Amino acid sequence: MQADPEKKTTSRPGNVGLILVGPRYPENIGAAARIGLNFGISGLTVVADRRPDQERMLKMATHKASHLIREMRLVQTTREAAEPFHFIVGTTARQGRLRLRKNTPRLVMEKISPLAADPANRIGLMFGPENTGLTNEDLDYCQFSSTIPTADFSSLNLAQAVAIHCYELYMATGTVQSKSSAAVEYANSFDLEGMYGHVAEALSEVTFLDDTNQTYWMRSIRQFLGRVRLTKKEASLVRGICRKFLWHSRNKTATEQEKGNWSQD
Repeated sequence: MQADPEKKTTSRPGNVGLILVGPRYPENIGAAARIGLNFGISGLTVVADRRPDQERMLKMATHKASHLIREMRLVQTTREAAEPFHFIVGTTARQGRLRLRKNTPRLVMEKISPLAADPANRIGLMFGPENTGLTNEDLDYCQFSSTIPTADFSSLNLAQAVAIHCYELYMATGTVQSKSSAAVEYANSFDLEGMYGHVAEALSEVTFLDDTNQTYWMRSIRQFLGRVRLTKKEASLVRGICRKFLWHSRNKTATEQEKGNWSQD
C-alpha cells in the first residue's frame, strides 16, 4: 500500500535508531528493519552474543532495507547499545514498582518529538526479546517507557511493536519545526553512565548506598535525573563534584590514619 501524498509532513526522524535486545529470530530483525525504514529510521543496533543469520534477516528486510542489516551495529550488552543515544524509549508490557511510568506510544512520541526535531539528538527505540521483553536493568538506560494499550490479550510480535512506535513518532515529528543543532548539547548514555558510576561511588562512600539497597535507590536516582534531561556539561559537572568529594573524603581518611599511626609511635 502506498502512502497518501496529500498527507506528507515537513519533518522526519532521520536521527532515530532501533535497539533490539536479544531478538530470538533473525526474521524479526529483518521485518523490524523493513518497517523502520518506512518511517525514516536511520540505524539498527542488535544486542546478541553472535551475529544472527544474515540471509534470514535480509529475506524479511527486502532489498530497500538491506543496508540497515548490512550496516547493523552488533554489541554484547545493552549498555554498549545505549551509549551513542541521548534519549531512549523502552517498550514494555509489564509494570512494577521500580519501572518507569507507563505511557502510550502516542503520548511518549509527543514528548520525544521536540527532541527528535534537533538532528544533534540521537533517539533510540528499544525493544526486548519476544518472549520476555526488557528487564528492569535494560530499562535503566531509558528515559521514557511506552506500553501499547491492548484488549485482554496483550501479545504483540516484535515487528508489530516496532511498527506502532515508528508510526507514532513519524506522525508526531511531522508538525515540529527542525531546531538548530547548536541549541542544546544533551548528555548521551555514555556520558550519563559515567556520571551514574561516580554518583553511586560517592553515595556509597557516605553509606547512603549499601549492597542491600543500591539497586533500588540508584534506579530511583536514574529516573529522577532522566526527567531532568541533563546536558553534556551538566553531567560533567556532577561527575566533577563527585570526584572532588571522593578525593576529600579519602584524603581525610588517609590523614586520620597517619595521625593515628603517629600517636601509636
